Amino acid sequence: MTYPVDMTIKPEVQAFFDEATNTITYLVKDPASNSCALIDTVMDIDYAAGRITFDHADELIHQIKSQGLKLEWIIETHVHADHLSAAPYIQQKLGGKIGVGSKITIVQETFGKVFNEGTEFERDGSQFDALFEDGDTYMIGHMQAFAMYTPGHTPACMVHVVGDAAFVGDTLFMPDGGSARCDFPGGSAEELYDSIQKVLALPDETRLFMCHDYGPGGRTIAWETTVAEQKAENIHVGAGKTKEDFVKFRTERDAQLAMPKLIIPSLQVNMRAGEVPTDKDGNPMLKVPVNGL
Repeated sequence: MTYPVDMTIKPEVQAFFDEATNTITYLVKDPASNSCALIDTVMDIDYAAGRITFDHADELIHQIKSQGLKLEWIIETHVHADHLSAAPYIQQKLGGKIGVGSKITIVQETFGKVFNEGTEFERDGSQFDALFEDGDTYMIGHMQAFAMYTPGHTPACMVHVVGDAAFVGDTLFMPDGGSARCDFPGGSAEELYDSIQKVLALPDETRLFMCHDYGPGGRTIAWETTVAEQKAENIHVGAGKTKEDFVKFRTERDAQLAMPKLIIPSLQVNMRAGEVPTDKDGNPMLKVPVNGL
């Protein structure tokens, strides 16, 4: 696959960090117009209380309105297991299309069974406005963006590249954070290594924007690096580390990790493009599968 890389396009990127989930949402603006996109939005949840709120999303909406921007896309890099998407809430307020990788159907099929969703839950990705295939392009104002298929963390992960900026989802962490786990259903350490190599084949000066950061060693939270820095310094794949070394480390490490605190609500909501499921009376309702994960 040859990707349409264009380093002359330099989008303006604003980052919004959600402390509760260590997620970074990006507002990506076309410098030549008022068009913009949002990548990996967050809906707030107090899981213990069963309460959903929208403070994080409201801040994004405020920023877009105050800057006089037009929201064209709400992109999900993958079906997140650690936070809930605010895509439909933001779309209702500002418009824009919700897009995700076409392999969302695999995730929907897998977790449709886990959560016993029944026949009324569509497993064809129809909850989203656009399903991207590897190499598909789309426009944000005058900027051409493209989607790069990067499975491994999940079977539906995609990196979205806009000019000299790439939004990597959970495919990579900052160099001192390494990479994301691969032990969810459909995950693969072998595939993740290959996907990371695709990202690192982008030009060295490409800006890479992380979806999460946890401040390893107590350092300040950070989310931007470059291809060159990752190739040289990433603790899991940098400095020429082999696929065999990566798979061995990743497999052993994943066996020690606890499940994300919000995986049960996150999967149910995010495989529906951010919509909260309802019971037979139309009331918002989440399920807890016992021994299902």
